[in-house]
This record gives sequence, structure tokens and C-alpha cells, in this order.
Amino acid sequence: MRCDYKDKFSVDYSGSLHITRGDGVDLTVRGSDIPSDFRDRFESAVSHNSCHELRSAAKAFTGTIHDAFDKE
Repeated sequence: MRCDYKDKFSVDYSGSLHITRGDGVDLTVRGSDIPSDFRDRFESAVSHNSCHELRSAAKAFTGTIHDAFDKE
């Protein structure tokens, strides 16, 4: 499922995750590298055909990356 948003973000989930925003963001994560709790959220968004849920799951997932850099 692919969703394109007005702020130029694009989230594509089909087992693997691909997030882009213009030329500045291009993140790809293999499905096997996505923790199961997040995979469940992505799968739920797909089953509901919900771009809102897909973006929310992507934001939560990428937030864990940000949080990891902030930990000492």
C-alpha cells in the first residue's frame, strides 16, 4: 500500500517499508528488520486501507530511530 501526503511524504508498505520526502528523505527497511509490533501496525493499516494509520505507524517506527540516537 502506498500513500502520498500533501507535505510531500510518501509511505509505501508491502512487507518492507519505504518512506520518502522530496529529495531529502529516502528510507528503506526490509520487512525482516521491522519489529513484529510495528509490522502488526503496518499490516493493520493495509487491511483497513488507511493512509492515516499507515502514516501513524511510520511516524511511530521512525521515532524509535530518533529515540535510539538520544540514549546514552
